[in-house]
Amino acid sequence: MNSSMNQNNPETYQLDPAIAARVRFNDQGLVPAIAQAADTGEVLMLAWMDDHALAYTLATRRGTYYSRSRQEYWIKGATSGHTQQVESVSLDCDGDTVLLRVYQRGGACHTGDRTCFDADRLA
Repeated sequence: MNSSMNQNNPETYQLDPAIAARVRFNDQGLVPAIAQAADTGEVLMLAWMDDHALAYTLATRRGTYYSRSRQEYWIKGATSGHTQQVESVSLDCDGDTVLLRVYQRGGACHTGDRTCFDADRLA
């Protein structure tokens, strides 16, 4: 790790140019990131990453995202204790979605639920 990087500040992490060239970030510089339970395959949540959040996640193996509403980084579990240990990171076939396979401790959803997708079933 570069000594100029702050271990707790995703903004100081730079994405490997070879990886950056493969990710199709949107016009806001973001890519959707799906967190999936590594042990069960359950989809836990969807959030957004920019290049710094992705670089930090790859370097630390801690699920790290960019909040569009707060316009700041959040390391999953830093305040709640509901952490994500990242087992693997993959791109979809188009390079426009990131899949994180994680070991989730506590709820993944901001409501405290295990998953963000169990409260409002449509069909």
